[in-house]
Amino acid sequence: MNKDLLALATRNVTDIINLAIEHRSSSGPSPESADSKALVVYDTRYGLTDILTAAYRAALPDARFIDFDTTNKEDVIAAFDAMQPGDLVVLIQSSNFLLDAFRIRLHLFNKKLKVIEHLHLHRNTEDIWGVYVNALEYDIDWYRGVGPKLKAKLEHIKELRIQAGGAELVVTGGVLSPKLNIGDYAGMENIGGTFPIGEVFTECADFTQMNGSFMIYAYAGSDFSINMHTPFRVDVKEGLIVGWQDDAPESFGKIIENIKEFERPLVREIGFGLNRAITRERYMQDITAFERLVGLHFSLGEKHSVYKKEGITAHKAKFHIDVFPVVDRVLADGAVIFENGKYLV
Repeated sequence: MNKDLLALATRNVTDIINLAIEHRSSSGPSPESADSKALVVYDTRYGLTDILTAAYRAALPDARFIDFDTTNKEDVIAAFDAMQPGDLVVLIQSSNFLLDAFRIRLHLFNKKLKVIEHLHLHRNTEDIWGVYVNALEYDIDWYRGVGPKLKAKLEHIKELRIQAGGAELVVTGGVLSPKLNIGDYAGMENIGGTFPIGEVFTECADFTQMNGSFMIYAYAGSDFSINMHTPFRVDVKEGLIVGWQDDAPESFGKIIENIKEFERPLVREIGFGLNRAITRERYMQDITAFERLVGLHFSLGEKHSVYKKEGITAHKAKFHIDVFPVVDRVLADGAVIFENGKYLV
């Protein structure tokens, strides 16, 4: 096991536990901490998973650890049900733990448990384990500083312009109130989520008010892994993908055709990533982690679990395909808020 990565992972998950989740272990100094327990469910199928498990053993010495693959499903569920509101559950998954129709994270949140989830670790090849571990750093001043400032800039805008070379995508009519994924759970119903974190996301208030074009350099394949490409132009009219560059990858055209069989190829999510450990050059194969990179991402298709839109039935929507545009600058009501890979808020 890489000792340097383990040391860094231990420091980073300790900060997540203490600063973001605000869990106090039973060996902690505060009197109330004796009632706060932790449960870590892990597997041993992949090296990165092993590193994170060892890191949590160091960070949570009093926690109970359960090997998912050697434990009966009933016993795993019983362990969850033995936890009390405010306790912490950590899920370290080479892929994705399945308990038949049992929806683990929803069940844990319904029990008012705090949750830290690491998903699909096997998608990240060994050469980028360092990127993943670095992306777990919880820089509280950065996330809680830039995140709310960016949200405030976007909150009441009338126009958003996303520019790259000769391409420009224009949103008029404003965007919906942005959501934060910055490790600050004050006032939120659920505490925790999937890590790495770092995002501010929104969508058009009126899809028909998005027009223009943008350049895609990456998107998720059918295996939910990132595919990098020579940037190609995509055209948008009234929120819909209506065309793309002649030499665009054939797989992109197939994605759009697959979407159109069931629903409209809408550009829904407009996501601003905040995780400075992840870049276009320092990327991760797993889409869930890569979308946190400093820069933008869009989702194609009608599916979005956060925002409700008239004319879209949430449980019937099928597609949420993440694509990553080249971005030179972003302007909100004429003011530059992102340029040369940096936020200007």
